Formats: sequence, C-alpha cells, structure tokens
Amino acid sequence: MSGRNTSEVHILCSPGQLFLQPLWDQLRAWDSLTQSPLFAVLFSITTYVGFCLPFVVLDVLCPWVPSLRRYKIHPDFSPSARQVLPCLGQTLYQHAVFVLPLTLLHWARGPAPWPREAPELLPLVRHVVCCLLLFDAEFFVWHVLHHKVPWLYRNFHKMHHQNSASFALATQYMSAWELFSLGFFDMLNVTLLQCHPLTVLVFHVLNIWLSVEDHSGYDFPWSTHRLVPFGWYGGVTHHDLHHSQFNCNFAPYFTHWDRILGTLRSA
Repeated sequence: MSGRNTSEVHILCSPGQLFLQPLWDQLRAWDSLTQSPLFAVLFSITTYVGFCLPFVVLDVLCPWVPSLRRYKIHPDFSPSARQVLPCLGQTLYQHAVFVLPLTLLHWARGPAPWPREAPELLPLVRHVVCCLLLFDAEFFVWHVLHHKVPWLYRNFHKMHHQNSASFALATQYMSAWELFSLGFFDMLNVTLLQCHPLTVLVFHVLNIWLSVEDHSGYDFPWSTHRLVPFGWYGGVTHHDLHHSQFNCNFAPYFTHWDRILGTLRSA
C-alpha cells in the first residue's frame, strides 16, 4: 500500500479503527504470505506449538525445580517422551493429510481480497466473544453426544482421553473427525457473524491458547479462570476434572451449559 493510500485510509478511520489500522496495514503488506495456500496450516501449527512450548519446558524443569510443582494439578506427573512425541506427530500428520488439502481446495476457489480498513476495536472484541460463546455451545453439544453414545465415543472421541492427566501437546491428540468438527465450528461462527479477517485471526489465536491452557496441567495465579469473575469460566481445573471423571464439565471454556444441565463439577 502506498503512503498516500495509507494516509487516506487513516483519515477515514474512526478512533477504534485507528488503534488497529497500523497492525492491519502490516498484515496486508505481507499479502504474499497471508494469501499463500500454506498460510492457514503454518499459522495453525506455529501458533499451537508456540503456545505449547512454554508448558513443555515447564514439564522438563518440574522434576528439577520443586517450586514449580505447586502450580501443577498433578504434581507427581510429568509426561514422558513416549507420551509427548505421538501427540506432536498426530498434530503434524493431521494438518498435512487433512487440513492442508482442505485449505488448498478453498484457496483454489480464489482467496477473498482483504479490505483496506481495519475493524473497529469494540466490534472486534464483541465478535470474538460471540465466536467463543457459540463455539462453547456447539462443542458442548458435540461433546455430550460423543460421551453419551458409546459408538461415537469409541470411534471418535476415545483417542483424546487416552491420557488421563493432561499436558499441553495432548490438546490436539484427537481423531480426524474431532479435529474436523472443531475446525468446522470455528469457520461456521466467523462466517455467520461475517467477521473481519483480523477478527478471525484474533479469534483463532485466542481459541488455540485457551484450549492449550485447558490441557496444560498448570493452574497459575494468572490462569484465565482466575481472571474471569463469578465462576463463569471453568479453565484448566474444570477441564482436568473432565479428563479424570469423564461424566462432567463437558463445555470447553464457560460453565453456564454444565450448570444448566447439572453436569458442572468443582475441582
């Protein structure tokens, strides 16, 4: 984008847009990368592995740094290489075999041009929150069905429960059907709400972080469930209990659906 065009966009922007416009201009300047058919896969993998790595390092340090164990939900558990490597391998395999072909099919239709203007800040926040709430409801229904129907659990969800004590890289240790379902819910929501591309990126980053945090096995003073008031957000302790008891805490993030249906359990 030329300097003149950038200035024209800034003049037309509202204050909320001006806050995000420099970031959006920078992303648009990298259009050779962001419009690449490989971008979605690389973005997903690097974001996911990047969020997992700090917890992997903590897991390695925990046996040697006892003070870290007070933040672990299972202080005596540290995932072994035999547990971690298959999880990482499964993530890479599924992105190469399933996610990449779907991305290429979508790209072959022609990537949609990105708008020149950034979204306003408040609509971005509103859309991200709405996407999270919709995803939470959709996965809650999916999750309950795949626990209550033995055939669905056995064929599609059991894989995710092979590790009773969670760790970060186990987040995406799941069947192809489960990965496809989560991706479908993601894309359905941003499409229904007609989200700006920057909003879509922010939602995907936040959704990946929250899912990794849920499976990390660490309960820090700054964990999300401690920052959201009134017990509205379940977080890592909420989801860890699901992995150990199976029949409770089906919602991935928030607590209202489990509370309504009587499946909420406190750690």
